[in-house]
Order: sequence, then structure tokens, then C-alpha cells
Amino acid sequence: MKWHERARSCLGALLGIAFTGGLMFLLLGSTASIPLLVAPMGASAVLLFAVPASPLAQPWSIIGGNLVSATIGVTCAMLIGDPTLAAALAVSLSICGMFALRCVHPPSGAVALTAVLGGPVIHALGYRFVLEPIAIQSAALLFAALVYHAATGHRYPHAGRQDRATPSQAADEAARVGFTRDDVKAVLERRDEMLDIDTDDLYSLLRETQLQAFSRSFNELRCEDVMSRHVVSVSAGTRAAAAWELFKRHNVKALPVVDSKQKLLGIVTRADFVDRKSFGVLGPILNYFDGWLRGDALRTPNVGSVMTTDVCTVAATAPITELVPMFANFGHHHVPVLDHAGRVVGMITQVDLISGLYRQTATRAREAA
Repeated sequence: MKWHERARSCLGALLGIAFTGGLMFLLLGSTASIPLLVAPMGASAVLLFAVPASPLAQPWSIIGGNLVSATIGVTCAMLIGDPTLAAALAVSLSICGMFALRCVHPPSGAVALTAVLGGPVIHALGYRFVLEPIAIQSAALLFAALVYHAATGHRYPHAGRQDRATPSQAADEAARVGFTRDDVKAVLERRDEMLDIDTDDLYSLLRETQLQAFSRSFNELRCEDVMSRHVVSVSAGTRAAAAWELFKRHNVKALPVVDSKQKLLGIVTRADFVDRKSFGVLGPILNYFDGWLRGDALRTPNVGSVMTTDVCTVAATAPITELVPMFANFGHHHVPVLDHAGRVVGMITQVDLISGLYRQTATRAREAA
């Protein structure tokens, strides 16, 4: 992890805990018997701000895990007189509950222990402990994490990098790349243990590692050697509905937006349209009334209104090693290739790159034979 990411994580934890404690103070006052901060929130802050990509740090994990564990902990404290036995059962049953509800969150084990061993003040709260302080503090810390990650341009909640492929696409990728997401999933299931990494992230990591290894062996290859030369592009004035038809007709996930000289203006993806709900069954109707209210019943959103203008590109003559950090560090899935005049001449995806490297490997093998 780079130093600025470490600093960003530390600052996030500082602001998150400060916000949570400050909110509790405003809600309850300084004389309240309820703790303004419970120790498990510190562990939750480590996950939410230092390793936000972990499946254990996602919103449902912290909210569900803490509430389940608090409820079980209070119940065990009330029903079992021996604190050691109550604590052991509380943690064990909390883990069972989190597994069942798919909200495993390690700090929640400490929440269960706090409910049992927190002393007379905690015991006096009874099931109120679940709401105050656990639910409020969990929600406050999560809210702080959501705001902070958004403000610093970091992706949270975390979503797997890979799109789900159709059976035909999966078979095609297995032939070109060597393995599919289902292969990774099958291996993980055979291990019969929980790993703190999303399946899609692991699949992406393996592909990027393969990419790096191949790229290092073929430094003489240029981006123009592996790019897809048949590029489907649109102009900024293209109607969104027309662009959506191009997505479906050509089975692509990104379209470069170019001007009359084929110079890149931006890029638009399927997600840009889906996020804005421009399409679907009600899309044409909603677009019609939107245009009618503006005095133009035929007007619909165009590509220029939804495209991303900050596009990561690569030169056609650049070595393929320049592509690895684009795919690995920044999560790009489609990289436009430009010539010396800035015109779009191709498009590269991870699959294109790996496929090109395999072709080069086969050519070398034939030449050696």
C-alpha cells in the first residue's frame, strides 16, 4: 500500500471515530450512562478505512454483524449466570448468526463480549444496548466511511471488478485466458475455508498477475499489436437510445466518444446509462415526457450528457507494459488507443491483451520448432 493510501486511511479513522463519538455526545449529553464509544468501533474503523475492499468491511457486515452479536450477547448475559460460559457462548453463537445472515464482521465478536463482560452499566441497559450504543454507533461510523470514501474518490461499498459473463462468453474467455471466474470459485469451494477476499477480486488479481508476467516477457510488443482495430464509436450528439442499440448490436460495454476528426472526447459505458435509468421499458416514455416538458417532445438525452471525459488512454506505439498499471491499479476495463494525432485507432481490454500475448507465445513456439 502506498504512503498516501496509508495516510488517507489514518485520517479517515480519525474523522470516523471523532464523528461517531461527537454524535453520541450530541444525542445523549455528557452525563449519559451509555458509553459514547465502545471498543469494538475501533476495530470496525480499521476495516472500514484501512481495508474497505474486504468483504468483512461492507455495510451489511458492520450493521448486521454488530446488531446480531449485540442481541446474542445481551441474551446470553441475561440467561447464563457464569460470565465465562456466557461470553464463550455469546461469541460462538454470534459467529453462527453472522454466517447464517452473511454478515461476518470480526469486531462483532468483541460486541458480544462487551454485552457480557461490560459491567453493571452495560447490563443495566438490557436490550437497549443493541440500539444504544451499538446500532447508533455502527450507523454513524458507516455513514462517516461512506462520506469520506466518496469525498476522497475511493470506491466504497466495494463491488467485484468483474462483470458476470454469459456461458458462451465464459467458454470463449477460458479458451483465450486459461481459466474463468467459475474455475476460481470452484477452487475456493474446495479449500473449504473462508478467505478475506471477494471472488471477483481474486479472479481479477489472478488475471492481472498473468498479464504482468506475460507482459514482462514481451517487452517488444506494442499496444497496436494487441488492440482491437474495429472500434465502434459515437459522437457527443448521438442520442442515448441509439448508443444503447450499438451496445446491444455489437455486444460491447464501452463506446469511445469522438469528434468529426476521430479525436477522443470521452467514453461512455453501459453503466453510465443504467445508473441514470435512461433505458428499460419506461425509458422511451420518460424521455418523451421529459422532452415535452422542455418544449421538445422528440428530444432525448444524448451521449455528451452522460459520457466520462477523464479517460485513461494509451499510444498505439507504447509498449504493452504500460497497460498493466491501468488494468491493475485503476480498475479500467477498456482503454482507447490513440495515434500520434490523438485519433482513436483501437481499443484494448484485458482479454485483448492476454489473447495477444497467447498468440505471440504460439508464434514463438512455432518458430522455435
